[in-house]
Amino acid sequence: MADLLVRGLDEEVVRTLKARAAAHGRSAEAEHRDILQRVLMKPRRRSLADVLASMPDVGTDADFERVQSTGEPRRVLD
Repeated sequence: MADLLVRGLDEEVVRTLKARAAAHGRSAEAEHRDILQRVLMKPRRRSLADVLASMPDVGTDADFERVQSTGEPRRVLD
């Protein structure tokens, strides 16, 4: 395990870290370790392009065509 020393933190950041640690019932060091691990080790977010590319190819283009409104309410359950 490596050690990490963080210098030059704003006092408000330290107070907030200690308050958050106390709320979780652990030391400021343990809270700091947990925050770093959760933020840095979480899976990367996928781009919109990746999400769209992973969508299954279903239906036809005609299923998604825009229909011009006639001004009357559409009856969808008839």
